[in-house]
Amino acid sequence: HYYVQDSPVISDEAYDKLFQELMKLEAEHPELRSPLSPTQKVGGSIIDKFSKYKHSQPMLSLQNIYNSEESATFYKRWEESLSKPFSLLVEPKFDGLAIELVYKNGGLVVAATRGDGETGEDVTENVKTIRSIPLHLRGGFPDLLEVRGEIILLKEDFEKLNQERAKAGEPLFANPRNAAAGSIRQLDPKVAAKRKLDFFPHGVASVKGLKAKTQMELLESFRSWGLKTHSLYKEVSSLEAIEKFYKKVETDRDSLPYEIDGIVLKINSFKDQDELGFVARSPRWAVAYKFKAQEGVTKLNDVIFQVGRTGVITPVAVLEPVWVGGVEVKRAGLHNEDQIQALGLKIGDTVVVKRAGDVIPDVVSVIEKKRTGREKSVVFPKKCPACSSGIHRAPGEAAHRCPNMACPARLAEGLKHFCSKRAMNIEGLGDKWIDLLLENKLIHHFSTLYDLDKETLMTLERQGERSAQKLVDSIQRSKDTTLDRFIFALGIPLVGERTAELLAIHFGSLKHFLDASDEDFAQVEEVGPTVTEKIREFLDEPKNRNEIERLLKKGVQPKWEASKAGTSGELKGLTFVITGTLPSLSRDEAAQLIRQNGGKVTNSVSQKTDYLVVGEEAGSKLEKARALGIRLLDEAALKNLIKTPL
Repeated sequence: HYYVQDSPVISDEAYDKLFQELMKLEAEHPELRSPLSPTQKVGGSIIDKFSKYKHSQPMLSLQNIYNSEESATFYKRWEESLSKPFSLLVEPKFDGLAIELVYKNGGLVVAATRGDGETGEDVTENVKTIRSIPLHLRGGFPDLLEVRGEIILLKEDFEKLNQERAKAGEPLFANPRNAAAGSIRQLDPKVAAKRKLDFFPHGVASVKGLKAKTQMELLESFRSWGLKTHSLYKEVSSLEAIEKFYKKVETDRDSLPYEIDGIVLKINSFKDQDELGFVARSPRWAVAYKFKAQEGVTKLNDVIFQVGRTGVITPVAVLEPVWVGGVEVKRAGLHNEDQIQALGLKIGDTVVVKRAGDVIPDVVSVIEKKRTGREKSVVFPKKCPACSSGIHRAPGEAAHRCPNMACPARLAEGLKHFCSKRAMNIEGLGDKWIDLLLENKLIHHFSTLYDLDKETLMTLERQGERSAQKLVDSIQRSKDTTLDRFIFALGIPLVGERTAELLAIHFGSLKHFLDASDEDFAQVEEVGPTVTEKIREFLDEPKNRNEIERLLKKGVQPKWEASKAGTSGELKGLTFVITGTLPSLSRDEAAQLIRQNGGKVTNSVSQKTDYLVVGEEAGSKLEKARALGIRLLDEAALKNLIKTPL
């Protein structure tokens, strides 16, 4: 009753007292302990790591839509495909952790995360601690039942958890979803047991003996088997009803006890679902209708200035903490001096902050009518906040820059970039390690990383022999790298991954790149006069040349294989843009696949774009592509296009 039906028949205190009595009884008489006992939900033994679990059917994600026009497009597609009357089940889209529960003969045998969709992690012991998940089903349950749903943390319990962590001096969770995911991935189930996680089922995978014929009947079956369900769902059969439900849920969103980020539209009939089938990454019979970016109103307490690896001085808004989209926002981007002036921003202003997805929030407007007259103007610094060097703004640029190559802030950010996964890929050498090494004056520039040894690292606080050796090995492995990664790692202004790859393709060796003239750079695809100027400034600086020579002497060997150039192939002459999260490839991997087969990848959609490769959380690029009539591909279609086996 308490955990599944939300209708407790006794008080919390009475429940806890009975629970303690049961624990005492089982301790005195172990032979009476049942695997279905509520005491078995307090957590098992600590494990070293999670084992892998292969799903019987892929755990796919839903395609997203963001407005009524896209909703109408989907609805029309369903009408054309089914050619008969149909209904939809509409329900909230929980912002939680996707999980699969496997019941055999009514007993819970496995609980696994989504993982890559094909294979997840076995988190059974942690999931057993969630009191709204029955260890054994009741009623006329199927012999085999694979339930899929979301593990969440209620807003109230999330706030309490963060209060406890604050008192203990532990880092706070950013939002309930992160808290739920972090709790389920604890190696000690007792940690998960202490957090009041909850679970809501929404579908099934493999099942033997299911009597339900519709999504609506399935939700009713879940409840009869002892699984917790919500009441915020409805059967609808028109576009008008969809929009009405969407608007009501969006209006009620903040008053709900849990976080949601949209609604889900599902074809109600299982027979109709089977008829519609699947595409590579998502079902054709369901779609997520996401809410618009959320905004919050708060006070601007200050503006601070940060120094990036290329010397760019970036203003950052320091805000009175405000909750926006389930996340506590304390800082927001301001980009540059021009934006501050365009907003008319003053310290002390009441401002509107907008957050979309996981991107850094932005200050989008000022509520001038709330000014008191005590606000202060934002003064852009004339000197670098890190090294006090005079800063300058080049003609035609929006950014102010610190020109000091030895600026400590530039060095720290430059090292973090150099070591990053997309650059030299020094695994384990993250921001905290770099800050620690700089603080102890053990590194002074990129090449000094390769002087580090196990003994030196072990002198640092709380660093054991094993972790020190592991880091040294990772640093040494990075010496064997590719030319494009090396060029990107150097941190040349305006030279991103794609430009670095084009330079590597064109020049073929580091020597040819270093010896190139401005005329040579002008011949490189997509490298215009501005980028050429930045490359020339970087290479003409003696300190940079000397650092490259030191890296080579330490054994760094940038190589380039002509076969990587992708000058021919199935995609030659075609231009692609990639958006969203793909099922099995990262965006980088998809871009590399396209380029290796002769295609070109750009960042923005235009009339020159041939294909948009679409993943989950596609956003505005998808809208623009549809408006321009650009052809859309999912990951499977992309692989088929280049004749790569699925």
